[in-house]
Formats: sequence, C-alpha cells, structure tokens
Amino acid sequence: MTTSTGSTAKTIGFWVFKILLAIAFVGFGALKLIGVPMLVHEFDIIGLGQGFRYVTGVIEVGGAIAMLIPASARFGSVALLCVSVGAFVAQATRLHGDVIHTLVLIVATGVLAWLTWRPHLTAKG
Repeated sequence: MTTSTGSTAKTIGFWVFKILLAIAFVGFGALKLIGVPMLVHEFDIIGLGQGFRYVTGVIEVGGAIAMLIPASARFGSVALLCVSVGAFVAQATRLHGDVIHTLVLIVATGVLAWLTWRPHLTAKG
C-alpha cells in the first residue's frame, strides 16, 4: 500500500494540528482543575458555580484526549467546539473580555470537527 507525498503531508499536517489543539486544551483544562485564582474569579462572575469550572476543565482535558484517539475524535472535537462556543458566550456577555481568542478556538475546533466528520479529507487522519 503506497501513499502519495501529498497525502502523507496532509496526514502529518492534520496530526500536528490535532496535537497542538490538544496541548492547548489540556493546558486550559488543567488551569481550571488546579484552581488558578483568575479562573476561579471568572467562574464566580459567570455565576454557574465552581463546580462548572471543574466540569469545563474535565471536558477540555477529556475532549483533547478523545480527539487524539481516532475512534473518539468526532466526539472529542465536538465537545471542544461546544466548550469554545460557551467560552465565547461567557466572554461576550458576562466577562466582557477578549472574544478574539475564543473566536480563534471556535474556528480551529470547528475545522477539526468538520474534518473528523469528513475523514476522506484527512487521508486516514
């Protein structure tokens, strides 16, 4: 079984993209789970309680791990897309903060979710 150079490059690029996103979301989730004071304060402002911070952190870490496993990549990418949309809503409505970073994450996780639902585009990625 041979693969073309373009197909191999596409697969490598797709995995690099997934790994970089996974690193970011594991980091975001870990910060929530260890209780960084700034995030504790932000979740107080959001008003859904500190339990929601833990749930969000677990979804971020779990979603990042899931998207690296081919069998669960669809679930993980959609979970991270949902968290990113929630972060955008929180930033835009309650925190009145930087929505640009959340928009970048929405685009990145949206692309990843789309690609995992259309695996023929990723050359077995």
